[in-house]
Amino acid sequence: MKKLLIINTGGTFNKQYNPIDGTLDVIQDSSIVDTILKKWLCEFEVLNIIGKDSLDMTTQDRMELLATINMSDYDDFIVIHGTDTMELTAEYLADAEIEKRIVLTGAMVPYSIDPTEAAANMASAIGYLQRQDNDGVYIAMNGVFGNYTKVKKDRVKGKFIYR
Repeated sequence: MKKLLIINTGGTFNKQYNPIDGTLDVIQDSSIVDTILKKWLCEFEVLNIIGKDSLDMTTQDRMELLATINMSDYDDFIVIHGTDTMELTAEYLADAEIEKRIVLTGAMVPYSIDPTEAAANMASAIGYLQRQDNDGVYIAMNGVFGNYTKVKKDRVKGKFIYR
């Protein structure tokens, strides 16, 4: 199994209901990712950065993600990211022409509300990355995997599709 770095940037995947003000807040730790990953027999390194809803991500945040990947000794990455701007971040990373393999994934529904989709997307991303030998930027969401230029969020259907 490839040695992976999982970079957790926030997004819906990491949201929890706040009973005080009724909002969904992005939690700043890796507890959700850790819960999913403890089902695997191998170890993963998890790094928490940014910790935002993807609609709040800035160019500076994307630069931080890119720098984290570039400075890492790893060659294979899972990036947990919000779905609303996942494609923008994927394009930003691809434009940097990184010689590494990066798979972005996330969830349409918070893990804290329904863990099935988030866990399935994470498992799909890990499996897809394990089989990927070509450098590049990919998306694994809703049972669809591929180059970031081919996997897109269909806002009408509320899921990712392959185009």
